[in-house]
Amino acid sequence: MSEHHIHMAGHVVERHITRAGQGGDRDVFEYALLRVVPRVERGECINAGVLVYCRAHAYVGARTHLDEARLLALDPRADVAGVRAALGAVERVCEGGDGAGQAARDDAGRRFRWLIAPRSTVLRPGPVHTGLTVDPAAEAERLLDLLVR
Repeated sequence: MSEHHIHMAGHVVERHITRAGQGGDRDVFEYALLRVVPRVERGECINAGVLVYCRAHAYVGARTHLDEARLLALDPRADVAGVRAALGAVERVCEGGDGAGQAARDDAGRRFRWLIAPRSTVLRPGPVHTGLTVDPAAEAERLLDLLVR
């Protein structure tokens, strides 16, 4: 086994272990789930999307899917339109350009870090996890199918 370290300002910020020959041409990526917490006092949540960041590809992307029935099962008075708007805003920030507002000037990594920052809102990012991929956009779709839908 070999260890791959990514250093930032002299500190190890990420450690990923692979077996010899398994890394291939794959690159490290990070991801976090987007969780909807309709009633903060209850702490219940549903997964509604995934954020993916791959530095090697300068890629940040979000894939979302809101299961309205599950959301309304947690809170029949949930603001479905508001949750959809918040999910859409996250997608626009990931895409960059005019739809991203002020974040459009930031690189992919800064946009990802801003999106995964803890929040006290209905839409919250989960913990960050890592993996290896050759195609971060395809990875986002795979994680959406695996963890959200």
